[in-house]
Parts: sequence; C-alpha cells; structure tokens
Amino acid sequence: MPPKVNSSDPESVVREIKRKTRRKFTTDEKIRIILEGLKGEASIAEICRREGIVPNLYYRWSKDFLEAGKKRLKGDTEREANSSEVVQLRQENEHLKQLVAELSLKYRFLKKSLSGLE
Repeated sequence: MPPKVNSSDPESVVREIKRKTRRKFTTDEKIRIILEGLKGEASIAEICRREGIVPNLYYRWSKDFLEAGKKRLKGDTEREANSSEVVQLRQENEHLKQLVAELSLKYRFLKKSLSGLE
C-alpha cells in the first residue's frame, strides 16, 4: 500500500521513501563493521561511506558492543531474549494458562460434587 503523503510536498515524499527503504543490519553485520573499525586498517569515515551508514550510527553500535562485552566480562549473564525465545515463552505461557483454566474447572466441578453429597 503506497504511503499517504501530500503529493504537493516533495520533501515529505522523499522522507517517506527513505524511511521505507532504510536498510536493516543484522547483528553479525554490525559486529563485522565494528571489528573492522577497531582494527584500524581503514578510517571510520571510510568504513561508514562504504557501508552506507553515518558515523554516529557506527559509534552507537560500537558503544553498545563494548558495553555488552564489559558486562559479560564482569559476569553479568542477564541478556535480552531473542525473538525465537520470546515466541517459545509466549507459547508455553498460553499452554500453562489453558492448563490452569482446565484444572480450575475440574476443581470447581469436584467441589460442587462433594458439597452435593453432604
């Protein structure tokens, strides 16, 4: 579906196109770019031009990368769950909710049955 933009405003059209076509880098790509910059064989500006990113983005990735490494070396094993783990945990959560609901119904049924015997 095409973006809803005012056709008389070319700047907003260009902004929307850039936003829609923005490249998404994988974690491995980010690490490769950061390590290449840390090697120092090419300038950061040259690497950024070649990869099509702005230097601020490179430095943000680099900071995040180094912070994560620092936390790991300190023994901090907490980390963000990846998407497959989240999906799996949500499925397990849904299954457990259904199980609790079934057991609650059985409990109520048995409780009513026992109270009818008295």
